[in-house]
Amino acid sequence: MATEFKLSDPFGSAPVKPPFRQSVSAGVPWNRLPVTRRYTLGQLLDQTIARCGENDAVVLADRDFRLTWYEFGAEVDRVAKGLMALGVGYGEKVAIWSTNVPHWIVLMFATAKIGAILLPLNVNYKSAEIDFALKQSDAENLFVIGEYRDCNYIEVLNSLIPELKTSIRGNLTCRRYPRLKRLFYLGPEKHRGFYSLDELKSLASSLSDEEYYARQERCRVDDVVNMQYTSGTTGFPKGVQLTHFNIANDGFWIGACQNFSTRDRVCIPVPLFHCFGCVLGVMACVNHGATMVLLEKFNPKDMLHAIHKERCTATYGVPTMYIAAFDRDDFKDYDLSSLRTGIMSGAACPVPRMEQAQQYMPEITIPYGLTESGPVMTMTRYFEESTVRKCTTIGQALPGIEVAIIDPETKDLAPIGVDGEICCRGYNNMKGYYNMPEQTARCIDENGWLHSGDVGHMDADGYYYITGRIKDLIIRGGENISPKEVEDFIATMPGVRDVAVVGCPSKKYGEQPAAFVIAQPGVELTAGDIEAFCRDKISWFKIPKYYQFVENFPLTASGKIQKYKLRETAKELWPDA
Repeated sequence: MATEFKLSDPFGSAPVKPPFRQSVSAGVPWNRLPVTRRYTLGQLLDQTIARCGENDAVVLADRDFRLTWYEFGAEVDRVAKGLMALGVGYGEKVAIWSTNVPHWIVLMFATAKIGAILLPLNVNYKSAEIDFALKQSDAENLFVIGEYRDCNYIEVLNSLIPELKTSIRGNLTCRRYPRLKRLFYLGPEKHRGFYSLDELKSLASSLSDEEYYARQERCRVDDVVNMQYTSGTTGFPKGVQLTHFNIANDGFWIGACQNFSTRDRVCIPVPLFHCFGCVLGVMACVNHGATMVLLEKFNPKDMLHAIHKERCTATYGVPTMYIAAFDRDDFKDYDLSSLRTGIMSGAACPVPRMEQAQQYMPEITIPYGLTESGPVMTMTRYFEESTVRKCTTIGQALPGIEVAIIDPETKDLAPIGVDGEICCRGYNNMKGYYNMPEQTARCIDENGWLHSGDVGHMDADGYYYITGRIKDLIIRGGENISPKEVEDFIATMPGVRDVAVVGCPSKKYGEQPAAFVIAQPGVELTAGDIEAFCRDKISWFKIPKYYQFVENFPLTASGKIQKYKLRETAKELWPDA
């Protein structure tokens, strides 16, 4: 089902004449709700509490933790007032280095209500990475858990901040991080130099309601509320500054694309430190009053159990997460009949796996974007029935967002059906990278277009297609090869579970395509098998020259394949290509 497309300024000025022969579109609402809503996160939360306060707001299915919206709001206020009582100021950054523990979301809204900026940190960070983030962000506050996997967070911080052993809590003087003032532990236990969560909440009574309300009145929708460090596949992370206006509106339309209401219960097994969790998950739910059913960390059994126990109507994940759940021996033991919709994101999904997902989630949706775009710019809708479109497209532009295909050489709009760089502008675009004006200018041009770095095109119905990344493009002897095109074809071969194609340096051709393949369990594949499958079906120069069979791919924390690592491996495996 295609929606009507009209090109207009997302901020409400005079309409622009639609360039029908060029690949630019702006989504429009399919109901009567306004395109953009000018509320702070605190105001949105208060509205939801007033609308459905007795409903479940947050549930952790693997433990005895459940808060109604009334209870959640009261907990947010306690933490917010405690932070103010300790001196956390307007515009201060509050970093959180934690898995999806119960008070993660509480802290997200507590900081928003007092005009502070939440700084989610990747749970997989090690010492050097947390050192970089704390330095680059100028964070004044830090919340942590004890440990995750093989990393003890308390030990790491004590090694980086030896002053913790001697400084007075709340008055930290740190040579390495001169802006850092306070550290908090997300739990009842006490650690030297850290406030516990209970201690923080106990301070709420020392702050008057008048002071608290005055701080909230100061908050503006265009203030930065969340600073996401990108989990990109190359280079140092950059602090993406997102405003109330960015993520409140993006979250609203993400939920609308799934037809969320107060009746929905959403399983969120993806990390909250990533936009997938805190915007696509939390902000979509808060906008529509849906219940958030959290997992502290992903486990396919726990995800199935949460859906079964809590009667979830939606769930989120990347294709590998769904595959891990579907392939469990006890999969049929779980009742998933409550499911209706949800999100599959982060990578393309093979058609057979999408068909499998649609058996349980007939209204599943596919979003596309990047952290810098709020993060979602395009998305399929819950009423889209075509499996092919769900697998091959990234949907249509969200209402209020202009999406364009721009020729990277001429900077002109590309014709419909012609590849170019996918760009967007609207309420969703970030305010900029923190303390990185040059990088910001490279990402957002003088016309306000945010450049994704992804190559794709738009069809006549306003659906967008990704064909590769600009820097991932393989050029073999002058012939351009889209890795995604080759990956999508090889993925249809029986016995192939997943595949990633990268360029391997070649003295003769410049580059040769190399394929890293994960076979289905119990299946034996050879390079000859794949070559025979490709032969006469795709252009000869697109068939990979080299093959390596692996058990898994190197992934970012958000589940994306780190192709730069595969390129490094290819160079080592085939140095004389």
